[in-house]
Amino acid sequence: MKTDSIFYQIFLEFPEFFFELINQPNTKTQTYEFTSREVKQLSFRLDGLFLPTDNNPNKPFYLVEVQFQPDDDLYYRIFAELFLFLRQYKIPNPWQVVVIYPSRSIEREHNQHFGNILASSQVQRIYLNELSETVSGSLGVGVVKLVIEPETQAVNLAKSLISQAQEEIIQPKIQADLINLIQTIVVYKLPQKTRKEIEAMLGLSELKKTKVYQEAFAEGKDEGEAKGKDEANLKSVSNMMRLGLTLETIAEYLDLPLEEVQRLVKLTENRNKEE
Repeated sequence: MKTDSIFYQIFLEFPEFFFELINQPNTKTQTYEFTSREVKQLSFRLDGLFLPTDNNPNKPFYLVEVQFQPDDDLYYRIFAELFLFLRQYKIPNPWQVVVIYPSRSIEREHNQHFGNILASSQVQRIYLNELSETVSGSLGVGVVKLVIEPETQAVNLAKSLISQAQEEIIQPKIQADLINLIQTIVVYKLPQKTRKEIEAMLGLSELKKTKVYQEAFAEGKDEGEAKGKDEANLKSVSNMMRLGLTLETIAEYLDLPLEEVQRLVKLTENRNKEE
């Protein structure tokens, strides 16, 4: 399971979840853009950046790193990339580094080099297995924690999150998008199950017949027609590729022929080369 891709997809579609995770739930997420940025001279890319989109120089930008495997070089790389990024782009905003771990046992601190900087207010380390001690009831944090939930408990948590989404999210399209994201995370966690089996386990078969889903589907259809079906499918395929889904799974999920998905994948690759 490509956990970093899952997290970046969560933050891309629901940036408010990131700010809930760092205990800044009142942040106006429309003033931030979640993006990546290349440091050209050295050919590396910072994949998780929340950059302010307004002109407030006091608002921080966030460098986000998801780390689910021990890495002795992690902090050497993060801070080297951060300061090279600042040198190249000279962003006026203060920086914040957020590192997300499943647990403390994964972290390699190297306090002899980074002790002071890790203890500063500009670095926040989040250990997902400890969130329940300090955060409860947050829909966003619950979705994030679903990523590390054991398989035996993932379905129950997913069903609880779906119910919470139905209660808290009024907009049909946003509610449907979040429920689909929750389903996608469970698909990752239970690769031996088909999408239809997971849909039944989560009780989504009946849910998708409700008025909320019908409205969301109609809204999505209108948006797709406005942008063009090809572009809509291209964006979906691109996002699913980032999540590491197989072409067969993408084809099943989008209800497209495998040959059409292969064509869209080639188109995506060509566009990436041109950028």
